[in-house]
Amino acid sequence: MVEEAAQEPGAQIAALPLRWDRRGALRVLMVTSRGTGRWIMPKGWRIDDDRPWETAAIEALEEAGAVGHVGTEAIGSYSYLKLRDDGSAVVCEVVVFPMLVDKLKRDWKERRQRRRRWFKAKAAARRVDEPDLAALLQRLADKPRKRPDLKALRRAS
Repeated sequence: MVEEAAQEPGAQIAALPLRWDRRGALRVLMVTSRGTGRWIMPKGWRIDDDRPWETAAIEALEEAGAVGHVGTEAIGSYSYLKLRDDGSAVVCEVVVFPMLVDKLKRDWKERRQRRRRWFKAKAAARRVDEPDLAALLQRLADKPRKRPDLKALRRAS
């Protein structure tokens, strides 16, 4: 039985790995969660002494085998209920940093524990369970080339 969520939310950092396909459409790289196999983006607890976008880069590498340039400005956030091994739950607030993917590794740390797949942003929004994350992905799908944050990321990479 799941106990009530803790009052103090957990703070996590996520990478949203992105690329433009040959037709110029924006694609997002999603991975499956280890426990339930649902589609999520690479995320984890902030690593001490790292800047949040550095944590995002590490999570993308470990969970998805993605290497690239991570933006230093968050593009949004979402919350979800994380179930702990002891049956308790905590509300986690996840801050999302965009990542322009340069390459995907064939062999990465969690490749035997997760699947990864490129989706159009709208398709990814339909596959996630978290309403706030779905809304973030849906907003990303609307004219992504005109978004100042993604333009800056492309220039910086």
